[in-house]
Amino acid sequence: MDTAVYPGTFDPITRGHADLVERAARRFGKVIVAISTGSGKAPAFPVEQRVALARSVLAGLDNVEVCSFDSLLVDFMRERKAQVILRGLRAVSDFEYEFQLASMNRRLAPEIETLFMTPDEHYAYVSSSLVREIAAHGGDVSPFVHEEVVAALKARLG
Repeated sequence: MDTAVYPGTFDPITRGHADLVERAARRFGKVIVAISTGSGKAPAFPVEQRVALARSVLAGLDNVEVCSFDSLLVDFMRERKAQVILRGLRAVSDFEYEFQLASMNRRLAPEIETLFMTPDEHYAYVSSSLVREIAAHGGDVSPFVHEEVVAALKARLG
């Protein structure tokens, strides 16, 4: 039974993220959504809230686990006995960075494979940073995130 890990900051989790997780959950025995605490970014939400939001959004998926991590991804993968890193590609602009990460992870842990998935075309342009920016300016983000995330963004950003 293969285990896939979908790492990221998920600040906040979007419908695009959820789409990838739902599709991966049909292909793998277990999917771990691993929310990074130390990505070098300054997140809008604390990691505990990002984990709680992701758990709420993904609650109906029995083979999905959500947790945080603060180590090298390959070390986390080995701890969890996971074989596959799941990464989303929205556009060609994502590819160069994701290729660099995949290559480095392969060098660090050749036994771990990286799998790229593209989101549903309805979400191909959606990113957490765009969602935060729209929400900060009072825009409607409900097409891009689940309602509990809309409420959290309103509480956090006004």
